[in-house]
Amino acid sequence: MLSNLLRPVVRLADRLRGAHQDPVSTVMADDPSVQPYAGGSGADGVLLIHGFTGTPQAMRPWAEHLETNGFTVSLPRLPGHGTHWRELNQTAWTDWYAHADAAFVDLRARCDRVFLAGLSMGGALCLRLAEQHGNGVAGLVLVNPALNITDPRMKILPVLRYLVGSLAAIGNDVADPARQEVAYDRTPLHALHSQTFLWADVVAHLELITQPVLVFRSEQDHVVDPSSLAILQDRLGTNAEYRTLTRSYHVATLDYEAEEIFAASSEFFRRVSSAGSGSTGPRS
Repeated sequence: MLSNLLRPVVRLADRLRGAHQDPVSTVMADDPSVQPYAGGSGADGVLLIHGFTGTPQAMRPWAEHLETNGFTVSLPRLPGHGTHWRELNQTAWTDWYAHADAAFVDLRARCDRVFLAGLSMGGALCLRLAEQHGNGVAGLVLVNPALNITDPRMKILPVLRYLVGSLAAIGNDVADPARQEVAYDRTPLHALHSQTFLWADVVAHLELITQPVLVFRSEQDHVVDPSSLAILQDRLGTNAEYRTLTRSYHVATLDYEAEEIFAASSEFFRRVSSAGSGSTGPRS
């Protein structure tokens, strides 16, 4: 009964945000840019993880830069991504993590050291991998990592997800008009709700992060608010370094300062590797 009363309100709110109740999204599965990518033969490996509703396309230039600079790279496509937003609604954060974990284990078997690089939700997945695998992870570079959202609409998400399948998209937050992210044109709410459990799990175990961490934060981010950065600054301590991006939006890996991220990450990985940080042995 309550759902029937709320449904017209929810539909109206969604229309006011420029959306419809349940539109048909573009199927991207045949787009070559959204496919997984792997390359390189270096002793040091980097696992790159894209963000929520995004695809490997947002990380491909970064992966190619690292490969050119001598790293072995792995860039998987997370379950439910790069196809249709309804498929993402049928997955949970444990599916995304399991896929990322399998890619990590594979890369770990082939490289002396493995580093992690994540964008947005990919940053949260990288943090959990570091928490779970300990010194098997040599270091992390995170770009606008997502661990929390203070938007008041999140409070009604547990109910709202049963009333509407999706809301307006969060993808393609890029300042450079010449660049565009390939991402869903809808935000699937069951999947978004599941992501909040990933955030809670990661935040609850941040004390396990002892690896060197480099965090890039965009001053203008229309997807992830400053609360995520505040959590990291409060919990990670002195092993984390923070850099501010002044000309890029959320998907900074495709934006004006992308090359700066790529160059700085390469330097960071080499510095950590040369210092011998991150044991090559299994977690004790």
